[in-house]
Amino acid sequence: MTHRFPLKEIAFQAGLSLATVDRAIHRRNHVRQSTIDRVESAIRDLERQYADVAATGRRFTIDIIVQAPKRFTSAIQGAFEAEFPAMRPASFGARFHFAQTMSDGDIQRIIGAIQRRRSHGVLIKLPNTERTNALAAQLMRMRIPVVTYVTDIQPENRFAYVGMDNRRAGATAAFLLGKMLADRSKGVLLTLSSSLFEGEEQREIGFRETIATFFPDVSAVTISEGMGIHRNTYELTYDALQRHTMIESVYSIGGANRAILSAFEDMKRQCRVFAAHDLDRTNVELLRQHKIDFALHHDFRQDARTICQMFLAFHRIVLYVTPPQSPLGIATPLNITELYSGDH
Repeated sequence: MTHRFPLKEIAFQAGLSLATVDRAIHRRNHVRQSTIDRVESAIRDLERQYADVAATGRRFTIDIIVQAPKRFTSAIQGAFEAEFPAMRPASFGARFHFAQTMSDGDIQRIIGAIQRRRSHGVLIKLPNTERTNALAAQLMRMRIPVVTYVTDIQPENRFAYVGMDNRRAGATAAFLLGKMLADRSKGVLLTLSSSLFEGEEQREIGFRETIATFFPDVSAVTISEGMGIHRNTYELTYDALQRHTMIESVYSIGGANRAILSAFEDMKRQCRVFAAHDLDRTNVELLRQHKIDFALHHDFRQDARTICQMFLAFHRIVLYVTPPQSPLGIATPLNITELYSGDH
């Protein structure tokens, strides 16, 4: 296994011991393939992160823990790796911890490893549970700053929140969707990946408040706990369509939009208006196919810059400034080419 990095740095990136990395690099006996794959992945991450970054300046390694489907985590990783070279004179690298679902035990194991090996900062997109808050508080007590992204935890347990105003996003979706519906449809399906994500809950609250104020004759049905996974979301959507014949539109808060559309198609039901979130590759394709009418989004790369600034502020490299809320954008099939360049 060829590489140009010190074993200590590969171990740090991979979250493994130096001895384990040495055995994997030299293909010694009794090394699992999963360990070799992890080391190779760490080397590839380091190669990408060093490619366009000058060797000067202080190096910061952060940990990014995200519970979300791959379509979202791929966009996030791409945004950070595109922005790291622009953070000069500081030099940034990241260890990515991604999974579609994470148990409390999974989260505890990841954060336990971070505590042992230290980190210059931890970014999390995790459910707002008692365990998540307790672990974040532990990191903060160790002087490892925690920044939340897209969805929040209790403010006293983190250093900063970066992302859009989720309640305002939900209100915006409700206003646009209500205007587009006019008198054609009175039932809207709200789809959450999980009620444990505080940001998704705020979007639902904003949506329902605005619908009640401006469109009181529109009814909304919520499904949740599909975790953004295709099969789970399909089954929840299909069941909701069977039980509620008035549903003819969707506000997708938690993703898995192909699954939602498949359920409508299999039920031979028309989706008159489909509102979504984020400009990942799947949503861009669905917008271009006119299967999504509009998507609320924020600039992942701009968010990555802000997050890096928060970690630098914690370590007193730059002055702390309260992070601005991510500007809310609205993508439609007509402006998607201007908004999406395909680089994340």
